[in-house]
Amino acid sequence: MAGVGEPDLLVPPGASPHGHSLKPSDARALSSADAVFWIGDALSPWLEGSLEELASDAHVVSLLEAPGTLQLEFRNGAVFAADGHDDHGHDDHGHDDHSHDDHNHDGHDHADHDEHAHDHGDHDAHGHDHGDHDHDNHDHDDEAHDHDDHGHDHSDHDHSHGGHDHGDHGHSHEGVDPHAWLAPQNGKQWLALIAEELSEIDPANAEIYQSNALAGQAEIDAVVEQVKADLSQTQGEFVVFHDAYQYFEHSFGVSTLGAISLADASDPSVARVAEIRDAIAEANVSCVFSEPQFNPGLVATVAEGRDVKSVVIDPLGTEIAPGASFYTDLLTDIGADFVECLSR
Repeated sequence: MAGVGEPDLLVPPGASPHGHSLKPSDARALSSADAVFWIGDALSPWLEGSLEELASDAHVVSLLEAPGTLQLEFRNGAVFAADGHDDHGHDDHGHDDHSHDDHNHDGHDHADHDEHAHDHGDHDAHGHDHGDHDHDNHDHDDEAHDHDDHGHDHSDHDHSHGGHDHGDHGHSHEGVDPHAWLAPQNGKQWLALIAEELSEIDPANAEIYQSNALAGQAEIDAVVEQVKADLSQTQGEFVVFHDAYQYFEHSFGVSTLGAISLADASDPSVARVAEIRDAIAEANVSCVFSEPQFNPGLVATVAEGRDVKSVVIDPLGTEIAPGASFYTDLLTDIGADFVECLSR
């Protein structure tokens, strides 16, 4: 939305998109929004009721369900098959209605108001809840980064959503993996969609929205080429703490042996931990990824007695400052983590 406005973020850095409670200021952002962009209820089921109640007049767009979105199925086993689920990826339905739900459109994690659009929509590519308002002066609380996977509830709120304090524990392990922002092709696709939506709402600034989207897509392409070049120098297999990275793997040609926890980051069973530990002992595993939101004890357990590195990776970009370059910074950081992990 550079040159027009600033989106509001409904989920702050470090909070969980899986289970978050809106603050009063978030509710006000939704109620005055002209557009809301979110990944969808597969990632943030708690938000659906608020969208229906507070944003019934807004354009609400679900990025995960948008036409052209690459979708990958959940992987449920602890150790993945050699071909993983990459063979099962599909671009979502070609409906021209932009996956809009019952209230005008379906749901994006950004709430967007008439006169303004997003900074190249970079946040959209990872499910940030944005409430975008009629103010260029940013007098909104910067409170809502829809940081994907793991978070903490915030207590100063009116709109509690069913006690989803456990970030990741309310998910089905079937269906489409919602971590779709980690596929750069989805980031590019969503930029185009967001620009189109904003242009419909605010046609006077359509040219700016389209220009910003094209610039953002070019920036993604440049980062993708650099990350691919960096990853081409790596070797070995790795294990992740939870299965949030298959879209990145699919996009960049890397392959994980398995995950300690499921894609929803629910607590793994003793049998699952033992299976991963045995697989690490048998395979050429170079590294086990931990995540800042989770106890590293399980990583230490599965890697015990093995000559493997432990590297911290964050699919939410908790330490990255919100802004137009957030998405490309996130891809760059995750690529660097993979290089560190897989370089001997």
